[in-house]
Amino acid sequence: MDKRERERPRVVLGVSGGIAAYKACELLRRLTESGHDVRVVPTASALHFVGEATWSALSGNPAGTEVWESVHEVPHVRIGQAAELVVVAPATADLLAKAAHGLADDLLTNTLLTARCPVIFAPAMHTEMWENPATQENVATLRRRGALVIEPAVGRLTGVDTGKGRFPDPVEIFEFCRRVLARGDRATEQDLAGRHVVISAGGTREPLDPVRYLGNRSSGKQGYALARTAAARGARVTLVAGNTELPDPAGVEVIPIGTARQLREAVLKAAADADAVVMAAAVADFRPAVYTTGKIKKIEGQEPEPIALVRNPDILAEISAERAHPGQVVVGFAAETDEVLANGRAKLARKGCDLLVVNEVGEHKAFGSAENEAVILAADGTETPVPYGPKETLAETVWDLVAPRLAETRR
Repeated sequence: MDKRERERPRVVLGVSGGIAAYKACELLRRLTESGHDVRVVPTASALHFVGEATWSALSGNPAGTEVWESVHEVPHVRIGQAAELVVVAPATADLLAKAAHGLADDLLTNTLLTARCPVIFAPAMHTEMWENPATQENVATLRRRGALVIEPAVGRLTGVDTGKGRFPDPVEIFEFCRRVLARGDRATEQDLAGRHVVISAGGTREPLDPVRYLGNRSSGKQGYALARTAAARGARVTLVAGNTELPDPAGVEVIPIGTARQLREAVLKAAADADAVVMAAAVADFRPAVYTTGKIKKIEGQEPEPIALVRNPDILAEISAERAHPGQVVVGFAAETDEVLANGRAKLARKGCDLLVVNEVGEHKAFGSAENEAVILAADGTETPVPYGPKETLAETVWDLVAPRLAETRR
């Protein structure tokens, strides 16, 4: 094995016997094309949906189901021992039950018992199976032991049924895996396990008439990075998303909104039992005083009437002042164009939040970009600079500062 091969992260993709097995091919493609060395371990049932030849061809590695194959290599032990990440996608109710009870009757379940790396399960099944108390108890057991069980999506299931239990978007499962791997030795710490966090993302739009609105350039990428990162660290995540074109992060409850007042209502409701609230959305400070029910017409030779504006509610200040319970951590974002730190410090004092992420915005800065640069100001006077880099890096730093503050509330 050459140096390049040794440096490729080793991932085991377990595939159990559900109809969503065909969607795991897209996950496998994402993993291999991004430089991961992937070994697919399907169950015998999974091969009824996607054949062994497909898994082997897409991964470039042999795909087997039995502990009796290549016995001299002791695959039932070696595969799990060598892995840096194990992801089971889809994970059926049967597979979750076996994993929770330590059963090992095939190569995949043996691999799960020998793995000492982060383990992710992406369940897919009918709603009744997911909601069954036995399945819920098995999921709780796996999470208690440190496994990451992604909440299934809501949508169309096999046949005509619709409900919770749909396989999450493979692209988002890949992003979830990427975040877990990026944490390296810290991946199994799960410092947000058992916590509920609420994140706002995107930009609000304030309607002028049926076809026009006041808006901003926010893409929602930073808020979505915060949501993915929190989920990878074990949190239950509620994402209040305004006007984005991004796919729902895997395992995250997404509440779509349009206006600032809708965002306020959704955030206050979700924050009632939240341990932390992160207001990353770009919320419009003003809205038109009057909504015109018909399209505002352009009249030849006449200038348009001035548009009167009124203030929108200050959601960050409200949440900071009226916390749902003692110990709730509140994080705000400040997008500034000049005197960035001075304005940020003034805003931190004015809003009353625990942390304020301050960044400079403008053309090609922050909004719409995959990168960000910021200084995180804390109410205790400390400052944490985050150099220019991926928005996931800033997200990790935010949670690095939030997690110890939450830990203090458990003492």
